[in-house]
Amino acid sequence: MRKIFTIPNSLSLSRLVFLPLLYWFLWQNQTVWFFLLFTVLGSTDFLDGYLARRWNQVSRLGKSLDTVADMFFYISVVYFLMHLYPEAIQSNTHLLIGAFSVYGLSFIVPFIMFRKPYTLHTRVLRSNAVLVYLMMILSFVMSTSFLLSVILVIFMIGFLEEILIFIRFGAVDQDTSSFFAISLERRLKDWFLEHPIFRARIKD
Repeated sequence: MRKIFTIPNSLSLSRLVFLPLLYWFLWQNQTVWFFLLFTVLGSTDFLDGYLARRWNQVSRLGKSLDTVADMFFYISVVYFLMHLYPEAIQSNTHLLIGAFSVYGLSFIVPFIMFRKPYTLHTRVLRSNAVLVYLMMILSFVMSTSFLLSVILVIFMIGFLEEILIFIRFGAVDQDTSSFFAISLERRLKDWFLEHPIFRARIKD
């Protein structure tokens, strides 16, 4: 039970539990409360992973909770922008369609390959999550249409990289940082195993 109810897992779960409250504040035109709650909930996306690694509480459940919470939270950002600043969405319609298409494909490919939903927390996708968080906050004081365009392009790159990792390397660790990193790791491992010294030790 202790491994389940950890602080990092609770932080991930809080993004799901309190997400409906963000919608309620939005519909009630409680902009200040919406801004404050969004700021707090968005920050948990950075805290849960950091604390899990720092306290050695990384778990499969925690990774799954983080993935599900991120999916609902950041998809909701599109709705929030549409409600508060529709011009940002209208000027990025084609990029939104492209991003969500690639996003859907990133779920379909691993489901076909592994018979289960599977997502990665690559460096590109993690960095872009920070941009989404900042974009929503900055939207209260400035136009973020161009920033949204940049974010959507980066998301497409990130999800395409994820798909390529699945196709090339199969079911890798969810915290794999990049295609380049795992490719280098596999090459070094193969080189080490094929090295004469290592092979001589195996024979001995």
